[in-house]
Amino acid sequence: MRVVSLFNNKGGVGKSTLAFHLSNILAERGHKVLMIDLDPQCNLTICGMNEELLHEIWREEDLFIDDFETAKQNKSQEELSDILSRTRTIHFLLKPTEDGQGDLSNLPPAYSVRTNLDLIPGRLTVYQYENKISERWSGAYSGDPLSIRTITKIRELAENYYSINNYDFIIIDTSPSLGALNKVIISMVDGFLIPALPDMFSSYGIRNIGNALNNWKKEFNTIYGLISEDKRLRFPENFVRFLGYTIYNAKKYSGNSPWDLALAHYNYAQEIPAIIEQCIDIDVRGHLSEEQARNPMGGTAVMHSHNTLPNMAQKYKLPIWAIPSCPNLDIEDKGTIMGNRKIYEATREKYIEFSDSFIERVNTLN
Repeated sequence: MRVVSLFNNKGGVGKSTLAFHLSNILAERGHKVLMIDLDPQCNLTICGMNEELLHEIWREEDLFIDDFETAKQNKSQEELSDILSRTRTIHFLLKPTEDGQGDLSNLPPAYSVRTNLDLIPGRLTVYQYENKISERWSGAYSGDPLSIRTITKIRELAENYYSINNYDFIIIDTSPSLGALNKVIISMVDGFLIPALPDMFSSYGIRNIGNALNNWKKEFNTIYGLISEDKRLRFPENFVRFLGYTIYNAKKYSGNSPWDLALAHYNYAQEIPAIIEQCIDIDVRGHLSEEQARNPMGGTAVMHSHNTLPNMAQKYKLPIWAIPSCPNLDIEDKGTIMGNRKIYEATREKYIEFSDSFIERVNTLN
């Protein structure tokens, strides 16, 4: 099992869309995948789950998010067992740790998106957990049990779900922030990849990520060196490692450059490998070959724009290539979708190519 996050300090790069489609193609190819939505915007959740069902899940959880222990005491054992028998959000799962309470008596089931693909939904309130990480961070240096539990709980949940369902990949979506929540997520996963646009903002975002990683690694190494052996078991064996970058959903300009990008965009894209080499420590990226480090994951497979296709994917809760086969297409969409069926379905081969590159890079973590 590998826990992998998609991360960029720049928003609007298609991170959640890529996470959803990567997870789907891995699942279609026989890998068991769990998606965890830790971006408070919940875009990954909206891709995979009906909004009415999500609202019902949130409504059931509201009192627990307000005060977990009080809500728990006000429920009978039967009522509580019923709540835990259905899918719960990531914030609900983190809430006992946030409130300093004991762990859940049993782990609620993940939501089944389709065969081989499950989801732990997000929740807008997860920023509250980030506040607790910030409050308890200093306590981790002295080995305070609650502080250690707080910064390792996301990793622990991933491992607990793996132990039940034997996932091959756990894909975590994140916000564009460099705050405490992402410090914990990125530092505790096995690897991360950076979806980027070929522009100035993504270039600076990668620089920011590199600087943050250097600081986070120093902090985690210090904590790891100060705590007892049994508490070290809560941490992954290695600090996170870089899996590479991809140019995603950029506008295609045929014949303008080797990657069919506008020349200005191509020039920005060509700067990325040097920025990575300069800003991301060799200990974090040294497992990659020079070719892997320099070239985008999957090459040009998912580089160019899907135009409005991701909007349809979100509407129908399906990957782009599966939409034409959906039996419940709205009348106003059906003509356009069926008229472009080949375009929709051709994206599948592109994501297969991308997933091959993803798996190849994940295997370098061994």
